[in-house]
Amino acid sequence: MITVVGTGTGAAPCDDVLAGAGLVVGGRRHLDAVRLPETAERVVLGPLAPALDTIGEYVGKDRPVVVLASGDPGFFGIVRVLAERFGPGRLDVRPGVSSVAAAFARIGLPWDDAVVVSAHGRELRTAVHVCRAQPKTAVLTGPGAGPAELGAALRDAARVLVVASGLGSDAERVERVTPAEAAARDWGTAVNVVLCLDEARALGPVRTVAGPGERPAGWALEEAEFAHRDSMITKFEVRALALARLGPRPGDLVWDVGAGSGSVAVECARLGAAVTAVEKTPDGVERVRANAAAHGVDVHVVRGAAPDALTELAEEPDAVFVGGGGRELPAIVAACARRARRTVVVAMAALDRVPAAREALTSAGLTCDGVLLQSSRLAPLPGDVTRLAATNPVFLLWGVRPPAAIEEGVAQ
Repeated sequence: MITVVGTGTGAAPCDDVLAGAGLVVGGRRHLDAVRLPETAERVVLGPLAPALDTIGEYVGKDRPVVVLASGDPGFFGIVRVLAERFGPGRLDVRPGVSSVAAAFARIGLPWDDAVVVSAHGRELRTAVHVCRAQPKTAVLTGPGAGPAELGAALRDAARVLVVASGLGSDAERVERVTPAEAAARDWGTAVNVVLCLDEARALGPVRTVAGPGERPAGWALEEAEFAHRDSMITKFEVRALALARLGPRPGDLVWDVGAGSGSVAVECARLGAAVTAVEKTPDGVERVRANAAAHGVDVHVVRGAAPDALTELAEEPDAVFVGGGGRELPAIVAACARRARRTVVVAMAALDRVPAAREALTSAGLTCDGVLLQSSRLAPLPGDVTRLAATNPVFLLWGVRPPAAIEEGVAQ
């Protein structure tokens, strides 16, 4: 049997478990904090593979093993690895209080509506984009992905960071800082978790289901759901297919280039992605912001004309939507296609722009496909009858980066 004990804040005593252990595995601080039997072998956790092999030897001889971990080891912890290797039936898990629960408790906030993301041994960008998109996020940190790195990436975000260090110890510290203040400090190695809060929305409504906000009941919203100028808005039929090809999800960064009303940007944000909208007109910028606020989502708006404005965007997007169809369209599509990690979707009304846009996608190594969308909507006529009213046809092209290229880019 492998007994996994969560130590630290709120942990139950484990002397009885340790007394009969043949092998005790844990971080150095975990091992130093308990009294180990003289006959027990100890393994200080570093690389997991050798420790798992040693555990396997003891399990094979039916000798008891104790694994010490922090907080709740079933919450982004070692229980997953042990269950995959040895099977859940061999585990006796005794959890403590997770660092996330302890951190929220310290600042007096509920966390049933928080999104928890791990940056420990993972790409920091996912945590950054979740922090941008969600009002209440807990980030489990790791080397190279701590408060300083998170703060540097969130300098322009209206967020407060709560850095919790040494939870449950005499050196416990819980500090509220701005992203800029976090970026300017050396936080050491004692950080447990960083909470990223939009304090105006930190106390959300009463929830029935824990986790991020409820997924939208639908998408491709009616044009009437957005403020727009002279019907200059991506129609819902086009938006429906564009969203399907963009595939926005939590942890993604999506650009909406030539945003206009920002309808695509808002819909991507409603589906959980972090979104940057690029719009050249001052009234358009305000319209995008107003539509985002009306739908309760965060959209970062950059005023400028593409493709030049794209050079101001430091981070590569996962997906890009390009609207409009001016003379600069091929250059805009080419710039987006070079930087997109996964997908570029282009909507245009002019037939003449299609070949150049397609060439821009394929030249950047994307596999291109597309359709001409023509739809007719039901429209009432006098006499209680109905006709079909045709909307303007729109070409929708999409370029998808091959999976091998995506994996290579992530590895680099």
